[in-house]
Amino acid sequence: MNKPLSERRSNVDQCHTDLSITRQCEVLQIHRSGLYYKPVGESDFNLQLMRMIDEQHMLRPWYGVPRMTDWLRLDNGLKVNHKRIERLYRLLCIQAIGPKPNTSKPGKGHKIYPYLLRKLKINRSNQVWAMDITYIPVQGGFLYLVAVIDLYSRYVVNWSLSNTMSAEWCRDTLDEAIERYGIPEIINTDQGSQFTSEVFSEFVVRDKKIKLSMDGKGRAIDNIFIERLWRSVKYEHVYLYPASDGLESYKGLRKYFDYYNHERRHSSLKKQTPVAVYNRKFKYVA
Repeated sequence: MNKPLSERRSNVDQCHTDLSITRQCEVLQIHRSGLYYKPVGESDFNLQLMRMIDEQHMLRPWYGVPRMTDWLRLDNGLKVNHKRIERLYRLLCIQAIGPKPNTSKPGKGHKIYPYLLRKLKINRSNQVWAMDITYIPVQGGFLYLVAVIDLYSRYVVNWSLSNTMSAEWCRDTLDEAIERYGIPEIINTDQGSQFTSEVFSEFVVRDKKIKLSMDGKGRAIDNIFIERLWRSVKYEHVYLYPASDGLESYKGLRKYFDYYNHERRHSSLKKQTPVAVYNRKFKYVA
């Protein structure tokens, strides 16, 4: 399936008389969860807190649960406790940056891979891709966004929206990028359970023969380029144009990523666009 993911999604016919939505998604190799949005069962107050926490985390990523709780209570006058904020941190898939004691072990079947990018000179496209998940607010609830970015060019090779975070979703999003752009040498992720699971890690290492690199726990700086991508996505689009539902969120993000890849010039790329730098050392696979 060589058509872009966005084009495949646009081909889904919700009024088709012969094929169900599920079957159409299977044929087109897309995620049904990315087509629909069902409000997640969170109170309006929790949704307000999540939006505030997400924005503050973007500005001050070193804020852990205690400092974030203090900021919400003392600076904003909100009645919250650390247990609520700790739970919302998990929902938002965030944690404070900085080293922490290694007091936990991965679950059964989960393996932590070493960080491979330290002192590595990244000088070509498809040498290193990075992958991460972030929270996207939507009226009455939220979605999750996963993206895969080429670190040499900052080119976003694929992205996807979902109601839930799953290893299968991450694997399929990566697989779609590989189908279109080829196999990278290294994939860098954090130590989230979606990436340490066998579903994802075995697909990367065993099936695709890609080296898997993982950030140190709590070390957002290890994956700094995709953290910068999230800042751009949220401050240049998501916070400025709140989506009323999942379809509107998807359409808006599709336009933004097209702009990001093809029009947005980066100072770190000597004022070039990601697509120009990506294609300079890599022949595009149609």
